[in-house]
Amino acid sequence: MHATPAALANLHHLRHLVLDMDGTIYKGKTLFPWTKPFLDSLASRGIGHTFLTNNPSKSAADYLAHLARMGVPAAPEQLYTSALAAIDYLKTNHPALRRLFLLGTPSMIAEFENAGYESTADDPADTPDAIMAGFDMTLTYARLCRASWWVSRGLPYFATNPDRVCPTDQPTILVDCGAICAAIHTATGRAPDHVFGKPDPSMLTGILHRHNLRPEQVAMVGDRIYTDIAMAKNAGVTGILVLSGEATRADADASPVKPDIITANLAALGELF
Repeated sequence: MHATPAALANLHHLRHLVLDMDGTIYKGKTLFPWTKPFLDSLASRGIGHTFLTNNPSKSAADYLAHLARMGVPAAPEQLYTSALAAIDYLKTNHPALRRLFLLGTPSMIAEFENAGYESTADDPADTPDAIMAGFDMTLTYARLCRASWWVSRGLPYFATNPDRVCPTDQPTILVDCGAICAAIHTATGRAPDHVFGKPDPSMLTGILHRHNLRPEQVAMVGDRIYTDIAMAKNAGVTGILVLSGEATRADADASPVKPDIITANLAALGELF
């Protein structure tokens, strides 16, 4: 375990934990045995929590159902995805953008439509207000070409997350949003105007606004330094690295981005409380 004195002292003032999912509360399809006792201990202390994921390919409802199947009940306000962060950002900063050309799965498109956005067709006569690229596992060549056409015309262009690949335990590479945007960049010479998802601080500021919290009342808990901990630093909240997923202690020692607290897993973090 490693912790700065200031971070340890601030544990007593925390009112909300933002929890990464894969590598933090579960591994693949297996829930860690300490996850439910840890969540129960948070509830007993009056500390709220939100589950966070960069993956926009599933809707919030899909993720809530996935958690429920693992025995972790959660309310809609306890789940935040990069798609929801993008929706919150657009509503606040670009309210006039309502018609979107969406490169995304049916679940992602439904998430935007449920939030009041119109999904435009693959048709040169159906001009969108903006393009939103996501982790589209249903991607077709025609839609990639249409998105590139609209990007080349100078329309506002956003991406849900920067990940180049999605982690998998299968013998394949899951091409993620960052790689799709790289193809568009090569074709058009243009990168997205804004990329949501970790480490973009809007992922956390959206949660702060949702729950009326201040940065000093929040900690981000995750297993990746370059996404979870980097986002914590960008948003000015406590960054807690758990070693139950991707990062090792050697990674943390070598990284220029330093976690405020390093623990083996959520069980060890619970002991600090």
